[in-house]
Amino acid sequence: MTKGPLELDVSVSYGLPRKGLPGAASFRKWVEAALHARVRQANIGIRVVDTEEGQHFNHHYRGKNYATNVLSFETERPEGLPKDVILPLMGDLIICAPVVLKEAQEQSKKPMDHFAHLTVHGTLHLLGWDHEDDREAQAMEQLEREILSMLGISDPY
Repeated sequence: MTKGPLELDVSVSYGLPRKGLPGAASFRKWVEAALHARVRQANIGIRVVDTEEGQHFNHHYRGKNYATNVLSFETERPEGLPKDVILPLMGDLIICAPVVLKEAQEQSKKPMDHFAHLTVHGTLHLLGWDHEDDREAQAMEQLEREILSMLGISDPY
């Protein structure tokens, strides 16, 4: 656990009309909840995209030719930087709004709660959390439940 205030820069851009989508303040609140007491500084970009752009990113970076709900990209540490230099957590999230909205409807979830969950999920990936095996998945899901509970959002699983 880290102590002290969080220095957080969250920039949000939209590749589709914003109507009915969360605003930058909501995304910031959700990222901040995921990072609470875990890091001191972070610089995170969030791009909210349509299905076409989401499919492009997923195909280009993961080799999967469909749009997915959220993608996380941790910024690489510059070469030659001494190991003792501590950088802020940096990375980007790509959130595909049509996929998130469709999933929310199919799963009978409030759309904003689902956006919050996937923002927390993507942010935890930037922190190094993963769900490649059952043990990792259970640990990550439990942490997501705890963070979402602090936000007043019920268990997404």
